[in-house]
Amino acid sequence: LELLDEVESVLKIQCAPVTWPLGMGKTFRGVYHLLRDEILLFTPGEERADGEVEIIKGLDNPVLAERFPLEIEQLRMEVELVHGASHPFDLEAFLAGKQTPVFFGSAINNFGVREVLNALLDWAPAPRERDATVRAVNPNEQPFSGFVFKIQANMDPAHRDRIAFLRVCSGHFERGMKMKHLRIGKEIRVSSVVTFMASSREQAEEAYAGDIIGLPNHGNMQIGDSFSEGEVLQFTGIPYFAPDHFQSVRIRNPMKVKQLHKGLQQLGEEGAVQVFKPVDGGDLILGAVGMLQFDVVASRLQGEYGVDAMFEGCSVNTARWVTCDDAKVFADFQKALSHNLAIDAAGNLAYLAPNSVNLQLTQERWPKVVFHTTREHAVKL
Repeated sequence: LELLDEVESVLKIQCAPVTWPLGMGKTFRGVYHLLRDEILLFTPGEERADGEVEIIKGLDNPVLAERFPLEIEQLRMEVELVHGASHPFDLEAFLAGKQTPVFFGSAINNFGVREVLNALLDWAPAPRERDATVRAVNPNEQPFSGFVFKIQANMDPAHRDRIAFLRVCSGHFERGMKMKHLRIGKEIRVSSVVTFMASSREQAEEAYAGDIIGLPNHGNMQIGDSFSEGEVLQFTGIPYFAPDHFQSVRIRNPMKVKQLHKGLQQLGEEGAVQVFKPVDGGDLILGAVGMLQFDVVASRLQGEYGVDAMFEGCSVNTARWVTCDDAKVFADFQKALSHNLAIDAAGNLAYLAPNSVNLQLTQERWPKVVFHTTREHAVKL
């Protein structure tokens, strides 16, 4: 119960126990399923996840008192306490992200894992409609469509590969099929597609709505990129937030400039950090939501690209992406404030303010210019 209290206080989410342990450590005998009123017995040495599990129905079953006279009374007391002190499982609260079911087991022995997977099959929602710029896309539609929600570089350090994770939103994907990369307006044929399970990957032959597949990415895909069999469906709902922390980046070895730019480009595509290139030149400026991101970037630059980078404080306090419907006003704005402007990884213009007062005054002086706190991935403002 203390563990559940800690999870609730840290993650701010209700915990609803579904299974509860019978014994602990060397005296671990199995788990009690609170929703089904049955005990699943643990057999030491049986480590197959698909192995048969002995089940005893009912917490008051006399067989339990015969086989586990010491543990069963303790379990009954704990279950009574759990019923009174914890939250009952509520499917609607779970689907709304307000509650999480809690399962106990022994991962090293593959015991209790099957119950978690079965619960996901029973409770996890089916693929839902996805909003695109022109309409909502139903998962039961026949034409294929999907979007990239994540890019990961160097998943296999030996090959320096980059994988674009694509969620299928509708239709049926088959390996080797032609699909249109909507951001660049180009038709591509994908023959090397993978699926993932932990650190292992397998060649995928097909995928359906709700599935996630990995596409090889040679720098032409970005987070938010949409794909379809022809219809222009730019999926939305992947926001990019204006960063709160900024640092300029330099390298100790000038011969590594090329590797630095390549590394920052790829890490920027992943969303690990936001990269701003000042319009008037100068050091690249990195933006992050939290300071820990800079440590992650420094570590990955060193380990994956061989770049020993230094981060230094800079005069930027906040950033806003800027747009304007009046071309002349926007041109005057860019000319007057070029020293505060930078281009991000997606080619969008951003205003880098030294402080909040400067930002407020600039917004008042240029009322026709729109200052955005967020933007959509892969969508040029």
